[in-house]
Amino acid sequence: MTFLGLILHNVAARRLRAALTAGAVAIAVMAVVALGTLTLSLKESATGILKVGNADLTIAQKHVDNILNSTIAADEMKRVGKVPGVADSIGALVQLDKYDAANPGVIQVGLDPSAQKSFGVVLLQGRSYGATSSGQAMLGYVLAQTLHKKVGDRFIMDSHTYRVTGLYRTNVSFGNSTMMFPLPELQGRYQKAGQVTLGFVKVKPGVSKLQVKRAIDARFPQLATVASESDYGLVDNTLVLISAANTGGGILAAVIAITGVLNTSLLSFFERIREFGVLRSIGWSRRRIISLVLGEALVVSLVGALVGLLLGWIAINVLQHLNALRGVFHPIYDTGIFGRSLAFAFVVAFVGATYPALRAAFLSPLEAMRRE
Repeated sequence: MTFLGLILHNVAARRLRAALTAGAVAIAVMAVVALGTLTLSLKESATGILKVGNADLTIAQKHVDNILNSTIAADEMKRVGKVPGVADSIGALVQLDKYDAANPGVIQVGLDPSAQKSFGVVLLQGRSYGATSSGQAMLGYVLAQTLHKKVGDRFIMDSHTYRVTGLYRTNVSFGNSTMMFPLPELQGRYQKAGQVTLGFVKVKPGVSKLQVKRAIDARFPQLATVASESDYGLVDNTLVLISAANTGGGILAAVIAITGVLNTSLLSFFERIREFGVLRSIGWSRRRIISLVLGEALVVSLVGALVGLLLGWIAINVLQHLNALRGVFHPIYDTGIFGRSLAFAFVVAFVGATYPALRAAFLSPLEAMRRE
């Protein structure tokens, strides 16, 4: 029998214990996959709102709990437009509201039609709404497909009836699932007259974005200017909390999995003391004993990891249909998360089985043979 065959034989001979260990690893990997995907997807949704303006810089109120709670006076955006190096400055009101049971979270954007080109809006069908019109709206083409709406159709939002004047797309995929209204219309509906949620800034050609960012931050200390993903934490504490929750969940999953592997490996060690003694007495080296114990743990953990990946995928599909996350959580399957999950399983196997493997390797053959 080959060495690999011996490892597989030993695992098969203790099926119940191997299944319990694999189960612990599977649960941990499921948690890593589900939490990792949830974190990445929610981050993309949150940062997608900031990117939807197709701008060089995005401006929001500093340190809000949720980016949608940001409040900026429309007059401040006009003043931002006068900062040296700024080519264009526009403000948009962004609100999240329920459309129906199947679409409980739809992003609404209030924007002046004259700013649509700078905003990155490309009209696909129909026409834009009037700057001060009421009862008119535009739909992103993806949202229009979801709602089964076309130009000329009507829909109800927050007890108000609107007619679809046009369908559009944006340079950011997130924006294709939004609906757009005249700015005064949305301000009136949410009682936010003279206010916007976000500001979007275009920088003049040849001017440093960082230089303009610093000028805006210095002149408007109550606002935060986002130039890269590293700045997102300045305007939305939710992103920081999401990352912290993911890290904490990963650590907890690792502790659970390592404890399971360690417990099973130790029990296996005490049951097989005479076996290890015999192997040592017939000339097996300590390195070979360690390889045997670690190899068994790796095989069991690999099986657990594969099961965990499947469970993680199932958990993600369950999560996206929860009312609390529907419309906000759009799963992004990153191969890096699945790769890290497999690596996580191997690390768990190595750490959990190292101590039992060392005890087996340094066991005295004579002492082992005396055990009953």
